[in-house]
Amino acid sequence: MSASPGAGPPAGPRRAAAGLLGYIAGLPPGRTVLWCYLAWYLVIACRYFDPAPAIWLNAAGISAVIGSALWLGVRRPGAGIGFWPTFRLYLTPFCVSSFSSLIKGRGFVLVLPPDGTVLAQAAAACGAIVAIVVGVKSVVNGRRG
Repeated sequence: MSASPGAGPPAGPRRAAAGLLGYIAGLPPGRTVLWCYLAWYLVIACRYFDPAPAIWLNAAGISAVIGSALWLGVRRPGAGIGFWPTFRLYLTPFCVSSFSSLIKGRGFVLVLPPDGTVLAQAAAACGAIVAIVVGVKSVVNGRRG
């Protein structure tokens, strides 16, 4: 059984797209900031990548120790935390540790790279996320109103 031409995407991709748009439309400002942090990290990690295993093993070890401590601090007996919040508890220390190692001795000021091009790329990545969130929210809220 095949879909007729022009019938649109199958239900699975439509459902996935609707779910993604719903997720973006419901993002509170704090989660939008977290997505910006991830975009910033990914730009810097890609531009200043170092394949040295010590960086990544240390980051994984710090992630395990600090992530577990954070998890112990936020869990409530009898109540689940959920996969994604738990994932963030472990991802954040991994990113912080590896970011710190990647930028050490490279002339960064706080988290700002010395190369204006890389700074612009990281800022543009964050700006794109904010623009997508604002755009999706305005479209979705426009449909509701």
